[in-house]
Amino acid sequence: MARVKGGTVSKTRRRKVLKQAKGYFGSKHRLYKTAQEQVFHSGAYAYRDRRAKKRDFRKLWITRINAACRENEISYSKFINGLNIAGVTINRKMLAELAIDNPASFKDLVDIAKDALKGGKKVETVKEEKKESKETGKKDYSKMTLAELKNLAKEQGIKGYSSMKKDELLANLK
Repeated sequence: MARVKGGTVSKTRRRKVLKQAKGYFGSKHRLYKTAQEQVFHSGAYAYRDRRAKKRDFRKLWITRINAACRENEISYSKFINGLNIAGVTINRKMLAELAIDNPASFKDLVDIAKDALKGGKKVETVKEEKKESKETGKKDYSKMTLAELKNLAKEQGIKGYSSMKKDELLANLK
């Protein structure tokens, strides 16, 4: 049986590893053995750090939220607890963005959290009250979106609702 040489396959494999090791210091980007070892380690570090990055960002967001909370005379834990009691669901990334970019709206959230901690109304109960007022018959169509108005027109059987503008829909629904 003839001897099979794996020259092209081996060369391709080595070239791939050296390409991945491009930019490494010293022999780690020149010599196959050291390059392969470093690529293995790099893969392990990358896997580990993709998970660590999530933890690091969460820490950063919490730190930013805490700083903004302290400016508004509330602790981070009381703020988060107050939002949970109030039924406000917003993630920490968005809270941190609000704290930096829009302190006024963050202040509103702090006020909601403080009210909830004092025993104020939950956001869910406010939503339920709005639903009850709608069910009693007094509907304010002017505050509804065009899509909601079209759905109502469809339910009521108004013809040609899809091509109507908002003011036309308002007139037909009343």
